[in-house]
Amino acid sequence: MAFIHMNLISTALMRTVPVNVIIPADKPDFPGIPKRENKPYKTLYLLHGVLGSYVDWVNGTRIQRFAEMNDLVVVMPSGENSFYVDMPNGSDNYGDFIGRELVELTRKIFPLSHKREDTFIGGLSMGGYGAIRNGLKYHDTFGYIIGLSSALITEDMAKRKENDEVMFYETKAFGERCFGDLEKLLNSDMDPKYLVRKLKEENIDFPKFYMACGLQDGLLPKSDEFAAFLKENGIDVTYETGPGAHEWDFWDRYIEKAIEWLPTDDTVEGLGSGNIGDR
Repeated sequence: MAFIHMNLISTALMRTVPVNVIIPADKPDFPGIPKRENKPYKTLYLLHGVLGSYVDWVNGTRIQRFAEMNDLVVVMPSGENSFYVDMPNGSDNYGDFIGRELVELTRKIFPLSHKREDTFIGGLSMGGYGAIRNGLKYHDTFGYIIGLSSALITEDMAKRKENDEVMFYETKAFGERCFGDLEKLLNSDMDPKYLVRKLKEENIDFPKFYMACGLQDGLLPKSDEFAAFLKENGIDVTYETGPGAHEWDFWDRYIEKAIEWLPTDDTVEGLGSGNIGDR
């Protein structure tokens, strides 16, 4: 398995963006180890949460092992505290970067499948919102969406007052920086429910959803409500809950479940310094 760090110049963001990529392309051909068919890789674009970075998934979970076991490329970009949307003021077009530019650039660099059914997007917390929003907005690109402990905050943000005592990423000032005029937020493509209604009116083929949230997570009611909303609108969603708060032990368990849910090509782990022996 190759682990690659690279810096991409983004025209959507007008700066260089760090990205980590896991690509299981270097498995040795040993006896008893099935040889992979020479074909493009299925790909998961995996987004971090607020206050996080592009290294979080590798540091906090066994994502490298899961990628190798499922012959899956995983692309993990830096999203800063952007909520992965095109901010109205300035050149921070994170939605365009995640949903279009990053896919185009990585497909030029690596042997990735261009098929919608082989292209997935997922994330946790802020990244869960980003995956849901951009998976819906760029529905022609992504066939599957994973949202873990998703920060589905648009309805609360639209009602935010100046003096509300909340975390910095829930304040009205932060919301306006990301989403612009909060009075218009719920009628924009930054609101996942708006996108669902709009795509349903247009009779769009929706991506499939996997959502999960911990039973001790403060965001559980948001996940419960949005999963129910998807089901009410006839959208294919698998929704799971289990013990856990807003923390890495939960995300490690459920990104494994999410990858098992994806239509990946199951293989076996390769040989490396940590796993010599029969498989």
